[in-house]
Amino acid sequence: MKLVRLESFTDEFVCFTRATAEDGTQGWGQVAPYYADITAQVLHRQVAPYALGMDITDIDAMMDEVRDREHKFPGAYLRRAMGGVDTALWDLRGRQAGKPVCELIGGTAGTLRAYASSMKRDITASDEAERFKRLRDEQGFDAFKFRIGAEVGRGRDEWEGRTEEIVPAIARALPGCDLLVDANSCYSPEQAIEVGKMLQDNGISHYEEPCPYWEFEQTKQVTDALDIDVTGGEQDCQLVNWRNMIQGRIVDVLQPDVCYIGGISRTLRVCRMAEAAGMPITPHSANLSLVTLFTMHLLRAIPNAGKYLEFSIEQEDYYPWQTGLFANDPYQVTGGQVTVSDAPGWGVEISRDWLERSAYCVSELS
Repeated sequence: MKLVRLESFTDEFVCFTRATAEDGTQGWGQVAPYYADITAQVLHRQVAPYALGMDITDIDAMMDEVRDREHKFPGAYLRRAMGGVDTALWDLRGRQAGKPVCELIGGTAGTLRAYASSMKRDITASDEAERFKRLRDEQGFDAFKFRIGAEVGRGRDEWEGRTEEIVPAIARALPGCDLLVDANSCYSPEQAIEVGKMLQDNGISHYEEPCPYWEFEQTKQVTDALDIDVTGGEQDCQLVNWRNMIQGRIVDVLQPDVCYIGGISRTLRVCRMAEAAGMPITPHSANLSLVTLFTMHLLRAIPNAGKYLEFSIEQEDYYPWQTGLFANDPYQVTGGQVTVSDAPGWGVEISRDWLERSAYCVSELS
């Protein structure tokens, strides 16, 4: 069955996509957030001309065709646009079959443990500890991630002494909880190892992106020097990088982002490579657009799923563009867990009000 129409509904931050098959069945997807309006242009100019008319049941072949036809553009924008088509097609196929996407890819509906993921660096140690304790008491989270260093900080802290203060403060505040940190490409290998030893001493279990993510050799030095799990991969969108990362054991835990890498089908390729190497997958899903829902379905299906789902705790004050995206809320947390429903496709509907405010574009099979 052919893909005959691709539509985009976008603002600066979010671009929802809708795919239509020749039988009239439709499905919703999304490109990666941030500059989503630019990605929408890429979708219609560089993805739709090849994807339209192709078989909706072979998404791998469709994505490879786009990749090969646009081989001069191997980077992030093309992959983000490809993900908008891929994720809409998985929803479409789920609706056709009357099954959730997780079931189509080998899993089942059900619950997932989530970790509360902070995106803030402009927050004091005491304030971060207090909101984590509140989330533990109110929503049952028993795992938390916070930020250290400065984002791509070239060794600088967000402010002097912040990292050295916040690590033991969070550890003292949340005994018995799993604690994770994200350095966002801050450190040199030598700095990262020094910080990592402090993390180990304070019971932190997950050390994300300690060095510039593109410097695999630097990250490998940190992985080899520490007992703590070193993690990464969210930014990587080329499968050759994933193969090299897995074969070289650059990190201990792999973190693909479904929207950055180009959709569910390409993420599943990484998951299969990682499974063969005995490596766990704990994806990046750092906001409450559709990326977290995509990740929920993925984690319910793969055999090498990590211990938890990344679940952003930032609301309107940090991500105002998250407000009002959905007609039904797929992100209820109970006892520190979220639920993948057995509704067809992704099990979510996009807000009609949001769609009416968005910029619209359509590409159709001629």
